[in-house]
Amino acid sequence: MKKLNLVALPCLCVDVFDKTEIIRAGGEALNFAAHAAKYDDISVTLLGVVGKDNYAQAIMSSIDGMKINTEHIRTDESYPTANNRVYLTNDGDRYYKEDSWNGRILDNILLNDTEKELIASADVVFIHYYASCFEQVVELKKAHGFKLAVDFDVIRDKEIMKRYAPYTDFFMISGCEELFGFFEELSELYDGLFNITLAQNGSVTYCKGKKYCVPAIKVDEVVDTTGCGDSYHAGLVCSYMLHNDILKAMSDGSLLAAKTLSHFGGF
Repeated sequence: MKKLNLVALPCLCVDVFDKTEIIRAGGEALNFAAHAAKYDDISVTLLGVVGKDNYAQAIMSSIDGMKINTEHIRTDESYPTANNRVYLTNDGDRYYKEDSWNGRILDNILLNDTEKELIASADVVFIHYYASCFEQVVELKKAHGFKLAVDFDVIRDKEIMKRYAPYTDFFMISGCEELFGFFEELSELYDGLFNITLAQNGSVTYCKGKKYCVPAIKVDEVVDTTGCGDSYHAGLVCSYMLHNDILKAMSDGSLLAAKTLSHFGGF
């Protein structure tokens, strides 16, 4: 079987856990790529930008030995590597403060010709809606037809969703039962998988008007929820690309998410 080419971009960062010595490499693209690399039949390329500092070294060390092509990770000495200070409740749930995020290095990423060619030739591309190069990737999707997986995070603007639904093959959003009816309508209009994760309440996917539900896997002790959604998304996308089975893909995503809950960081 020919390997599927997957590109994940562009958020690479480190999570710095407050009042601890713990630093974990993360970011949506990095977390996604780390889990996607576990699939033997998928070839993973990570595209992004880091500074020239200890945080960048932590990122590269974290994926050393993984089956991830890192040749397209840029270095920009003008800014520090993106970093996020994470605070945890007694139950292990993460939260942030107004000054937690320092990600200026990611604010104005524009794809160059080499990166565009890389994305155009991929079988599937993963990106976050808030990425500065998101519109470029959508235009490449229109022109080249690769499968596009988008993490829309907690977007609730239905006009935004309607705008991108025609071009999104894996339309993924976090935690909102109020969107069930709307996602069902979108799935009747477009061919993608419209997925909603609901934390401890599992996940729901709509496809061609049909609803699929998978429960969350019980975890005895939640250490940290960081990267749980990214893990789920990686399992969902990779499994579905390989097996074309919605319930299996959702279950595989739930399994990866449960494992992520048991340790600090996204992988």
